[in-house]
Amino acid sequence: MINIHAFIRAIQYKPQMCRSLPVFSRTQFQEALNTSTSFLLEWNNTTKYAISPWVSPKRTRSYPYARVYDTLGHQGKRITIIPVIKDEGIQGDRDFVQWDTIALMTLLNVHVILSYYSDAQKSSRYEGKITAQKFDFQQVLQQMSDLETFQSDAFHWNQLQVQNIENLLIKALDSHRDLSGRLGVRMHSEQTAYSRIKKISSANDAFMHSSRTAAEQAQAREIQTVQPKERVMGKKAKITIKNYLGGEYFLTCDEFSIEGNELSLVECKHTKKNGLPAEEDIKDGIVKMILFSNLTDVKVSGLSYKPIPTLKLTHSTSGQGLSLSPHQASLLEQVRREAEINGFRIIFS
Repeated sequence: MINIHAFIRAIQYKPQMCRSLPVFSRTQFQEALNTSTSFLLEWNNTTKYAISPWVSPKRTRSYPYARVYDTLGHQGKRITIIPVIKDEGIQGDRDFVQWDTIALMTLLNVHVILSYYSDAQKSSRYEGKITAQKFDFQQVLQQMSDLETFQSDAFHWNQLQVQNIENLLIKALDSHRDLSGRLGVRMHSEQTAYSRIKKISSANDAFMHSSRTAAEQAQAREIQTVQPKERVMGKKAKITIKNYLGGEYFLTCDEFSIEGNELSLVECKHTKKNGLPAEEDIKDGIVKMILFSNLTDVKVSGLSYKPIPTLKLTHSTSGQGLSLSPHQASLLEQVRREAEINGFRIIFS
């Protein structure tokens, strides 16, 4: 298994595919949170925020990177709202926010608002599961008001969010306990959650360490797995990226190759039924390109290489050939333009 180590000093990138975001007034904020993947909020007469709410703290659910990507074209403050914990009930998953997620958002100059769920519905399919969870709107609204007068950058704001994470996790557990009693659904063990809180809240370093351990474990699992939306011809690689903030990203590369002093880092997106992967899936891959195209000091076994970030789009076809719809052809052209402007390669196969 190849291990790649790299560094990111700053992010320089010009997004070209950000969709036109719906605009909501301040009085429509709650509606926007519950219905839109990304949107513009008219906070006052002079300020608009680009906002992307997550539906889970886990990065592999519901294309959160695509949601964030669509806000990157906004010149004002960009905000992403992430639950500190999501407990779907004893028959569902429970996920905690990771330090690496906050660090990545900071690199992209996105302000993080950490929140928790205060309302939900009992699943109609599973006795021990809840669904349709909704943020505590008043808590989010208060954070937005605080951010209005906050003069420092995303780095300092996000650091304050991390420092408050213990209080938020306790509120989240209290809320889940209330939902459990109200909906009649047993949740996951609070004892293990409190143990997690103790590790996270003791200090930022401890939070980073516990999250990095989980990220390393996820990296190890990912390296063994080919996802349904990947069609990988080569071997995967581990990539450990450090940045000036002290964060570390434990990522994987779907394919890699070395030719001379060039190291190709390939992110693969695959579709079985369509000629081109879905736009959200492609944008998810492009966020990896934002990282890969800003790597410096890339080394393998102590040797330095020039990184060649590559987005590979593949499909399964039968018969004589492939015919893209007009929308797909336009989307592919947009991706090619994005790659040309930002210095990464596209493989369409």
